[in-house]
Amino acid sequence: MSFSIAIIGRPNVGKSTLFNRLVGKKLALVDDQPGVTRDRREGDARLGDLNFTIIDTAGLEQSESASLTGRMRAQTEAAIEASDAVFFVIDARAGVTPTDQHFAELVRRADKPIILIANKAEGKQGEAGALDAWELGLGEPVPLSAEHGDGFGGLYEALLTALPEATAIPSEQEADDAERPVFGEEEDGSELDETKPLRIAVVGRPNAGKSTLINRFLGEDRLLTGPEAGITRDSIGVDFTWSGPKGARAMKLWDTAGLRRRANVQDKLEKLAAADAIRAVRFAEVVVVLLDATIPFEKQDLTIADLVEREGRALVFGLNKWDLVEDPQSKLKELREEADRLLPQVRGAPVIPVSGLTAVGLDKLMGAIVRIHEVWNRRIATGKLNRWLGGVLERTPPPAVSGRRIKIRYMTQPKARPPYFVLFGNQLTALPTSYERFLINGLRETFELPGVPIRISKRTSENPYAGKARKR
Repeated sequence: MSFSIAIIGRPNVGKSTLFNRLVGKKLALVDDQPGVTRDRREGDARLGDLNFTIIDTAGLEQSESASLTGRMRAQTEAAIEASDAVFFVIDARAGVTPTDQHFAELVRRADKPIILIANKAEGKQGEAGALDAWELGLGEPVPLSAEHGDGFGGLYEALLTALPEATAIPSEQEADDAERPVFGEEEDGSELDETKPLRIAVVGRPNAGKSTLINRFLGEDRLLTGPEAGITRDSIGVDFTWSGPKGARAMKLWDTAGLRRRANVQDKLEKLAAADAIRAVRFAEVVVVLLDATIPFEKQDLTIADLVEREGRALVFGLNKWDLVEDPQSKLKELREEADRLLPQVRGAPVIPVSGLTAVGLDKLMGAIVRIHEVWNRRIATGKLNRWLGGVLERTPPPAVSGRRIKIRYMTQPKARPPYFVLFGNQLTALPTSYERFLINGLRETFELPGVPIRISKRTSENPYAGKARKR
């Protein structure tokens, strides 16, 4: 039986370190300064033979509800409400603080099973702090060290006690049913698998409205938002089902930290957040570069789009805050032409006006994402490719190099995601870059491959007489 647990506690007690230890990966950002985590993050945790969902949350602080820390606390309270049990974490080396006592009352009122964890319990000082945790009235504390991996046997036993039904061993029939393989239909050779969630990363400069837009898609305030720039730090993935014209489609949306120019990033935490955002781009299939429609296509926007192209991901531009634009029809035409001019390597990438505030254009944006994902997965038959190539070579043959003609024999597409083509022929190492670009533009136009990176590699036939002396 599946269950979920929220990790709760004041800032800098090691909640994210515990989260990373349970999921077995360094997913959550960790630093010595307090308040690193802001949004709640979910992960698949494993402890012994138990598999469950773990939720990392922001540190609890006393503040006004309208402030940033107040909105962070609201996200934590939502995580408590959605979970089956709570890990209440304190810093054993610091002992029990008034803040711990205040929020212990909040957790107790939630009426959920509570497991009190005294983290950083290594050493004599930690052992004494773990004993002090009794005064919170939340039961027996579990001393452990999330950083060093000590004490997790005690956490396992406490979890069995707190959730006896959810952690019970399944019956033999249930185990047989779980292990029985499921046989699907054979693949038809297409690289598009609509049964898997479509992975989408939303990236852009700080304060472009990425979190607000994703909240609109989800229909809830799942991600922390506000007028302050740079609120998002961790790259947060949320599951989402979109009902399109072809039916429901499972998706995974990744909200990322705003990316500034590298020269402006001095803070260590911002560097970690930027690296996490770039990692989200690498694991995505489609990347939405969200622009502020009032100041679109700044230099940093172009740098981000170029990063997406170099990583080989399908690209969609979202023009957010479209409700603030005057004369939207002529402005949209102008921006689409500007996108093709500034980024010819992804010519034809969809440019979709949206508003995270008013929910305008969300269906058009998602439709563009689905369409470009299909293009990104497209494979072209070898016969079609070579009929097109024959016509191109007849009209515009490659230039001669050192008096010798470059001969292109044929072309294939061995894979997609992104479309990848291989040229076969003689002296292809001397093929000019300009002629490669000419072929890429022709492929993009003829086979309708807008907005996706196109890769070409060359394989030259070996000369059997190369290196041999000529006989007289």
